[in-house]
Amino acid sequence: METHANELPGAVPEPEHHAVDQINELRSKVSQLENAVDSHAAVDQAISVIVAVGRLTPAQAWDLLRETSMRTNINLRHVSQLVIAWGVTGHLAADIREESTRRQSTIG
Repeated sequence: METHANELPGAVPEPEHHAVDQINELRSKVSQLENAVDSHAAVDQAISVIVAVGRLTPAQAWDLLRETSMRTNINLRHVSQLVIAWGVTGHLAADIREESTRRQSTIG
């Protein structure tokens, strides 16, 4: 009689293929959610910088970030990180500065 490893006393049975697929899918979703939380935090911080420095409302700051991202073809998270860095260093990338200046003149 042949004994398999999962038949030994105290052995943990190997998960079924379906369970492995579910675990991998959940890991992927967790990773996506972690990225979303990080991106959301960066956008919120950038909005705060714009509100404080640019004297805009949070809604105007959000529009500024979103439209700057679209017009410069730079990911919203990256635009937000550049704005946060601007709040710390006082230096803003030229293309972001030009677009935000153009956009603020239309808000004004």
